[in-house]
Amino acid sequence: MPNIHRKGLVLEIPISQNPNSTLKEGNFDGPSLFNWLLECHGFLHNAILILTSLAFVIYLAFQAKKSFRKLSNGRSSIMIGYYGSLWLVSLLNFAWSCFQAWECTPGKELSWNMLSLFTTSGMLFLEVSLIAFLLQGNYASGFEDLTRPFGVSALVVGLDILLKVVYLFGFGIPLFIDSNDHSHRMKWSLWVIHRLVLTAIYGLILFMYHSERSERLPARPAFYNYIAIMFILNALALFACALTGHGAGFGYWLYGITIVCYHAFYLPLLYVTFLADFFQEEGLHLENVYYSEMKDAGFFDDDWD
Repeated sequence: MPNIHRKGLVLEIPISQNPNSTLKEGNFDGPSLFNWLLECHGFLHNAILILTSLAFVIYLAFQAKKSFRKLSNGRSSIMIGYYGSLWLVSLLNFAWSCFQAWECTPGKELSWNMLSLFTTSGMLFLEVSLIAFLLQGNYASGFEDLTRPFGVSALVVGLDILLKVVYLFGFGIPLFIDSNDHSHRMKWSLWVIHRLVLTAIYGLILFMYHSERSERLPARPAFYNYIAIMFILNALALFACALTGHGAGFGYWLYGITIVCYHAFYLPLLYVTFLADFFQEEGLHLENVYYSEMKDAGFFDDDWD
């Protein structure tokens, strides 16, 4: 059994150590790095997270010049803020993927929980913003209508962070240190509630798409596919959390799969669904403006002769 040292006047996060830890306290040189790659969650788990998050950051970097130019032409401060938020969250997610070893290393619990808290909160902010934007039902009036969803997202994420901080530092519950130890009933109860709320919201939007209120939602297949994917993912995560809370090993395995899928593919899905369309539409809008100006100047008068 490891010795427990109490440090006077030093603030320490009162959470339990990961029982699945295979790394020794210290640096990540030599054998520690080897153990992280092969034992801390496994090589496949870490490789998928690192490669997918890195690939998306590289893609954003390659598209940055064109994206900044289109954002500047559009002069949409809201979309600039949303695009900047996507960049920040993508970098946080890449760091979270690279520092998976912290979850399995004694003494790194505080660092891991803070990094996980900021990363997941940033992703939740983007997620709630898009949900609130869809529920506004006025997509046709322009992307500037993200102002209200931004406010709603900030409020929701702020309350979510406050609740998780209470769980982490007040109750000493290791929210972001995953293990098949089902003794933390409050932890899995919180995740069940979290996933239940998201599943219900996505389910409601799916129902609206198949009801008389479908006219209030964007009539784009990309948005419908996004909602369907997120509903399935959150429903699976809800099922996994419920099983894990009752000590089922399969539930813990399924929960890990949903976490990997979320961190690896959610940000690219969000970009393809929302921002990629905006950049394309902005280009088409500029082409229409140029065409109108040329038509007013008489460049196409000869075509009618």
